[in-house]
Amino acid sequence: MTPVKQPKPAPVREKEGGKVVLLTLAGLVLLVAGAYAALALTAGDKVPRGTTIAGVEVGGKSPEDAEAALRAGLADRVDRPIAVTVDGETTQLDPAEAGLSVDYAASVADAGGEQSWSPARLWDYWTGGGDRDATINADGALDALADEVGTPAKDGDIRFKDGKIVVVDPVKGEGFDPETAYDALKDAYLDEDPRVELPVVEVQPEIDDADVQAALDSFANPAMSGPVTLVFGDSPVQLSPAEFGDVLGMRPENGELVPDLDEKGLTKLVDSGISQDGAPVDATVELVDGKPKVIPAKPGVTYEPSDVSDAFLELVTRPSGEREMKVESTVAEPEFTTKDAEALKIREQVSTFTTYYPYAEYRNINIGRAAELVDGTVLKPGDVFSLNDTVGERTRENGFTEGFIISDGIFKEDLGGGVSQMATTTFNAMFFAGLKDIEHKPHSFYIDRYPVGREATVAWGAVDLRFENDTPYGVLIHATVKPATPSSQGVVTVSMWSTKYWDITTTTSDRYNYRQPATRTLDTPDCYPNTGYAGFDVDVTRTFKRHGEDAIDHVEKFHTAYTPSDTVVCKPPKKN
Repeated sequence: MTPVKQPKPAPVREKEGGKVVLLTLAGLVLLVAGAYAALALTAGDKVPRGTTIAGVEVGGKSPEDAEAALRAGLADRVDRPIAVTVDGETTQLDPAEAGLSVDYAASVADAGGEQSWSPARLWDYWTGGGDRDATINADGALDALADEVGTPAKDGDIRFKDGKIVVVDPVKGEGFDPETAYDALKDAYLDEDPRVELPVVEVQPEIDDADVQAALDSFANPAMSGPVTLVFGDSPVQLSPAEFGDVLGMRPENGELVPDLDEKGLTKLVDSGISQDGAPVDATVELVDGKPKVIPAKPGVTYEPSDVSDAFLELVTRPSGEREMKVESTVAEPEFTTKDAEALKIREQVSTFTTYYPYAEYRNINIGRAAELVDGTVLKPGDVFSLNDTVGERTRENGFTEGFIISDGIFKEDLGGGVSQMATTTFNAMFFAGLKDIEHKPHSFYIDRYPVGREATVAWGAVDLRFENDTPYGVLIHATVKPATPSSQGVVTVSMWSTKYWDITTTTSDRYNYRQPATRTLDTPDCYPNTGYAGFDVDVTRTFKRHGEDAIDHVEKFHTAYTPSDTVVCKPPKKN
């Protein structure tokens, strides 16, 4: 039997088969992508399912809802005090005061609460996030804890006082290890019963013995080794360690002590050595603690304080012989220099004289004011002292008041009454210092509280007390007054300070050529009654010997003729 041939199938075109495969794959991709997108859209930015933060359920919630849930869940724990024990000493640490807090947003974000298409993110969300720790802020927690427990270390320091170096030794402390404490506080913060026990460790000071020694060697010891000199023009201003030490200091910086400077204090110190108004001030001599002392001259200077302060810390560390610095400045030099004042050789008291007066308030005022103006006068060789020029006109504006004076042989009231007591006391101090008498006038009639023949009166514009310093040395006049009281006399003392040049002795003759007083009867409103007494003549000699020698150099004679003090009878003024 002849086999029947089957018809051959039509061949499938290869091109059409490829399309089918591609279509199939594309469909699968779309299906998978759709499913992935659906999963991602479902997860969104929610916290992974099953997640807890510090034990609070937040899984499956949006970040906002999760943060709200976390705040509510931790509300009763975030403010609980933490019991911290160090070396058996326990203190309660307030979380808020210590800077401990929960960062709620960061806690949720760290737990996976975020929008993401990452497969890992989707895996975390659908498979569960587990329990997470809250994110804790602990800024300042250790500072607060260090203030409460342990013994803080004390840094070493160097200070300057009265030109001396004062070393403050460093002291080790006891406390806790910061890294351990930081972790322990964060771990215990949200516990139901927060407690932390920290081991005691030795706390090292930031500035230790080595740092102090380095500062001594590099700055403190050189700085206090001697004075420094600032030169303004030709005028040096020398500052001793006792002076400039008060404006120096040292401060900690990056674990070491570095020099520090009080710039305002330095400017004030420098200004004390120069005149403050830009005008020069002559040197002089003053009594300080009962002894003559040269007060240095001050140049008139204008300068920029920064020109001194910028270089001062370097200046004080220079070795001896190099501790001088020129300062750019405008300088007006004093006429009478410190060297000139030293050349006066005012070294010792060469004379002193004291007089006494009965109580009257006008005397206290007028004599006291005159002494104030005379005190401190310095006479250079060849200078002439004038009491009127020194004291000035006796006016209320100048500090004087009304008192009794002698006018036309009788007592009257006028401004400045009593100043003649200062004239007499000054005259006698001049007398025994051996200075040259130029002008003096005794009172017209004798006043028994004054030494006879050795006294002087003054009147503004008419009568003066003048004498010359004709010695080779300067003379400093020192005047004091102890006021009188109703029960005690006033005391006036005038002293001359110089170098002893003359040894002075004196003799006084007997009184002679007496003249009897007259009687005056007055009816004027300013009449003051007086019981008169006789006038007389008297002679006083002053003998000069060079100091330490026996031979008489010369003798000076003073002749005084006192008029009688008239008796004054007062009658009622005539009526007009």
